[in-house]
Amino acid sequence: MTELRKDPVSGRWVIISPERGKRPSDFSFEEFPEIKKEGCPFCEGNETITPPEIFSYRKNGTKPDTPGWRIRVVPNKFPALRMESKLNKKEEGIYEMMSGVGAHEVIVETPKHIEDILVSSDLKVAEEVIKVYRQRMIELMKDARFEYVLVFKNKGKEAGASLNHSHSQIIATPVVPKRVEEELEGSRKYFNDKEKCVFCDMIRQEISMEERLLWEDEYFISFCPFASRFPYEMTILPKRHTCDFREINQKEIKSFARMLKNCIKNLNRIVPHLPYNYLIHTCPSSRQNLSYYHWHLEIIPRLTVIAGFEWGAGFYINYMPPEKAAKNLRA
Repeated sequence: MTELRKDPVSGRWVIISPERGKRPSDFSFEEFPEIKKEGCPFCEGNETITPPEIFSYRKNGTKPDTPGWRIRVVPNKFPALRMESKLNKKEEGIYEMMSGVGAHEVIVETPKHIEDILVSSDLKVAEEVIKVYRQRMIELMKDARFEYVLVFKNKGKEAGASLNHSHSQIIATPVVPKRVEEELEGSRKYFNDKEKCVFCDMIRQEISMEERLLWEDEYFISFCPFASRFPYEMTILPKRHTCDFREINQKEIKSFARMLKNCIKNLNRIVPHLPYNYLIHTCPSSRQNLSYYHWHLEIIPRLTVIAGFEWGAGFYINYMPPEKAAKNLRA
């Protein structure tokens, strides 16, 4: 039965329409052309193909831009924004603009030609990748020009990846993205009305109801959101109230890595090689210690195409009720 559901943070409405659904086996995805190690810029031994590295975890005694690394961070060869610029804001009548200042980095998650470390590698690799996310976010937020730092991963062609070697990206921007501003405003309004954090309330309700709950431990919870926009959409939230991803500690990193691996591995069991995006939403660099906001990670599987109705109306149509999605993922 079709339902309209409202997201408690953004206020966005979603149409849950099971009648429009397909079986997971009905989907197929475009494969990357075969790339040999010699031609992959992210494989160990090909360090000269990329721009010089910014940061790395590597064996003692090895030099930057040489083999011997475990994780490597390099500038994006084709960046969306560039560091070498000043803001230079200006207006033309009703229009505002500024120079394209920012940072765009690639985190190469493994020296091996692996499609997805969350499926193929052990927990320690995922933990180290999360540590690198934290380290780079701390470093980039020191730059007074940057208001926001977004960590994200595109896996598969349909999700926007151009290479199948496991990697993720970071972009720092001089403005706060609109999606994040909507979350900040919605959670601030909820806090003003109820004197509680909407994300903390969400954690309590999902644990008590259980039907959309995936996994929980001492530090994190994962679940399919009540107003899921996409089939098998998932959210991971820290149980400790904190608005800033940079505050994650070592015990939480281990828990977070395990939770993320669980989500992706079980998604991959339902639809092998499924393209997906994930992203971390955290507080802006100029807004710290927010009592009403909660950092989180969103996983967006790419099983559907955004079409005219979605673009025109702002409604998402999701054929998979989150309760059913959660049941399938847990199984």
